[in-house]
Amino acid sequence: MRTIPRPLIDKGKVNGEWQMNEAPKSPQLSAAEFIQGIRGGDRVILGRAITLVESNSPDHQDLAQEVLAAVLPHRVASLRVGITGAPGAGKSTFIEALGKLLTEQGHKVAVTAVDPSSSLTGGSILGDKTRMEELAVDARAFIRPSPSGGALGGVARKTRETIVLFEAAGFDVVLVETVGVGQSEVLVRSLVDFFLLLLIPGAGDELQGIKRGVIELADAIVMNKADGSQLQAAEHSRADFERALGYLRPATEGWQTRAWLTSARTGTGIPEIWSMVKEFQTVTTGSGVLARRRAEQDRHWVRSLVRDGLLDLMHAKPGFSEQMAVLEEKVASGELPATTAARQLLDLLRPGQGQ
Repeated sequence: MRTIPRPLIDKGKVNGEWQMNEAPKSPQLSAAEFIQGIRGGDRVILGRAITLVESNSPDHQDLAQEVLAAVLPHRVASLRVGITGAPGAGKSTFIEALGKLLTEQGHKVAVTAVDPSSSLTGGSILGDKTRMEELAVDARAFIRPSPSGGALGGVARKTRETIVLFEAAGFDVVLVETVGVGQSEVLVRSLVDFFLLLLIPGAGDELQGIKRGVIELADAIVMNKADGSQLQAAEHSRADFERALGYLRPATEGWQTRAWLTSARTGTGIPEIWSMVKEFQTVTTGSGVLARRRAEQDRHWVRSLVRDGLLDLMHAKPGFSEQMAVLEEKVASGELPATTAARQLLDLLRPGQGQ
């Protein structure tokens, strides 16, 4: 079995401060040690394994695939919940409140809170660990902010592999947060079973960046911060969305998307939200919809990995990137149709061409 020459580790909290990921000098880990540690629920090894799958190093990737293949059959049956919403909607507070409720009920909860990559290091900012301090120290919870790696909407390429590792380590609820901008919601929808859209009362659709397409992805719409002076505005907003949902096609076959009120700050409505998610699981499991969704997500996973791999192979071909830049300039200047440029580039990839 392969070993990693210098394992990476998420140090977690040191002297009260969250530390950035780094590569300390520590004993080598073999694939067998990774597998045993993950299946045994070793949190340090789980953190190292996630760092391993996030690495772009070929050696790390070879070892990561060996580990993933070995732990795949040992995953627990989990419920994957995606949570999106505009900045300021209270996603981190909501996730912490929900996570604490779940751990109190005996669940093991893993959170992948996707942060923008640091402009200085390319690593995770770790902001969500700072905002979810109580959940971060809960023995039944594991929070892992992941660097986006420049992927669309801040969604990490390796989030699927991270979910596999969570489930292999025994976490039966996985919460996937999106930064809530651009098209990241579509990508997170392809990762999860249940998708929740978090809004705030009185902000208006434009301010919250809400588009009909995003609403149509949601299995539930939750008006957060429904407390104090905002309670009445929250109820009005909830009622407006409830009426609008009657005209939209549900995101999940056999399930009617509903609008709810909650206050993550006070905990009001959180138990009801979880009961609704469990009802969704029961309904979609019984109908077979959930199993079909998981199967299609796995097929999508394969296709996306193949696309990524083909792009890597293209740019690895000698002279391809240089020729692509030349042809792009010709298209931009009007010298060449885009279709002709694309055909010429594809011709370079055909056997016997571009040698």
